[in-house]
Amino acid sequence: MRLGRAVIDLNADLGEGAANDLSLLDLVSSANIACGGHAGDPVLIRRTLEAARDRDVRIGAHPGYIDREHFGRRELNLTVADVASQLHYQVGGFLALARVVGVKVHYLKPHGALYNQAMRDETLARVVAAAAYLNGLELMGLPESQLEAAASFLKIPYIREGFADRRYAIDGSLVPRDQPDAFVHNAAEACIQIERLIRERGIQSICIHGDSPAAIMFAEAIRAKFET
Repeated sequence: MRLGRAVIDLNADLGEGAANDLSLLDLVSSANIACGGHAGDPVLIRRTLEAARDRDVRIGAHPGYIDREHFGRRELNLTVADVASQLHYQVGGFLALARVVGVKVHYLKPHGALYNQAMRDETLARVVAAAAYLNGLELMGLPESQLEAAASFLKIPYIREGFADRRYAIDGSLVPRDQPDAFVHNAAEACIQIERLIRERGIQSICIHGDSPAAIMFAEAIRAKFET
């Protein structure tokens, strides 16, 4: 997709057991596929990888805290070694399945609470960045964050991400899910937000959450607005 001269990637969080995955894979250009920590299992991961491969969709690893009860969306206070172990365990298995399916994994995007913490915590950001670096992957996350700084330090390509279906706080972070008005519900409003994020923050990829009831509507509206 293009906005002016900018090429815009559209990604979705997939492989989490939501019903929209195949329909979203027909609409997005990148897929952040769960690695079995917060959601997914080896069978679902392989099927999602195969579906992405068949549609020529770019693939990213999407590891989160191993905390299925809270879908990886509860912030945890783990040691650096424990976070690193969880990341390498998930990404290693994901890369093995990708080799079996015959696809390349391009980037790593942390999930949920791990994502939000890595954006603001320098130590955690470096752990996530190291997992990408050691596996030869690019990193995806919010612009001007600790994760972007860690990627720069390790000289890893960084993909600046924005969200179509989430609202932003003044400091550029995402409004927490338990706060009022944390979500964008109107597709037209989402498109306006995307234009602003690209113009003001240099966003290169736009995310739609695959478990959102409005995911398909948002993806179709965004493609209709920006695709040329």
